[in-house]
Amino acid sequence: MKQQPLLGFLFAFIAACMWGSLPIALQQILKVMDAQTIVWFRFAMAAVGLFFILNVTKKLPNLTMLRLQHWLLILLGIIGLSANFFLYNVALQYIPPTTSQVFSPLTSFGMLLAGVWLFKEQFATHQKIGLLLLILGLVFFFNERFADFLHFSLYVKGIIICISASLVWVAYGVCQKLMSTRLTAQQVLLPIYIGCSIVFLPIATISQVTNLNIVQIACLIYCCLNTLVAYGAYAEALNHWDVAKVSAIVTQIPILTLIFSEISHWIVPAHFMYEDLNWISYIGALLVVSGALFSATGHRILGKITNRKP
Repeated sequence: MKQQPLLGFLFAFIAACMWGSLPIALQQILKVMDAQTIVWFRFAMAAVGLFFILNVTKKLPNLTMLRLQHWLLILLGIIGLSANFFLYNVALQYIPPTTSQVFSPLTSFGMLLAGVWLFKEQFATHQKIGLLLLILGLVFFFNERFADFLHFSLYVKGIIICISASLVWVAYGVCQKLMSTRLTAQQVLLPIYIGCSIVFLPIATISQVTNLNIVQIACLIYCCLNTLVAYGAYAEALNHWDVAKVSAIVTQIPILTLIFSEISHWIVPAHFMYEDLNWISYIGALLVVSGALFSATGHRILGKITNRKP
């Protein structure tokens, strides 16, 4: 497909904004609904919405062409994505939205390490530098929380759950990568969404939706749309723009969450909280983003330096 930078940027920015604002909305619903019920709503609505879109565009996947190994990969994707959604929701019961998104680059590095291990891909110099920047950034970000780590507080429990959510997403990422020769990204997502909604149906308490107030209902609708729109926008961004450039936009998610948290707290302080960070934590957040960004695009910078004539 022909490169369309403007469209690619817009779709990537939409995906980043959707993912960046997601935890802020989720925390409102978690006050009333349990994690598994929220996750079921999100997957069920995403499955219905994606089926409708693929049906209208005549792009429904031909699942009869899949062999046993493909179904096993889809099963892996269902396990990875359902565990990711559930653990992330649980983590938000203990940590603020900004903290949860600081760990979002771990999914990229998890995929990177999986690629090195499973697909014998190279762990390049710029990716190693990016990983070091990420680790340094996390140390800076949590500079006021060292006591929590020593005493293993609920805050630390939330961090561990959030890290687990980021890393378990790699199972879905591997499924998507290996299935790309058979189906498009959206076609792979359809059976995964359906499978995930089936997984959570027996343990979801759907009647909890009647306990939501107007703000929480709006947040639930947004979270359901978020699943469909964010992944759809990300897939479209990759169709119109370079992977490295799309990744550069998506790495800004922690900063976007920080901005959205400040804005939402300023507009409705009674409903939306924000994390009071010191200047060292802000530097840490920037280092985390810089590490993820350098991992995605650093090869170009290092290439220019290497090829520069003396």
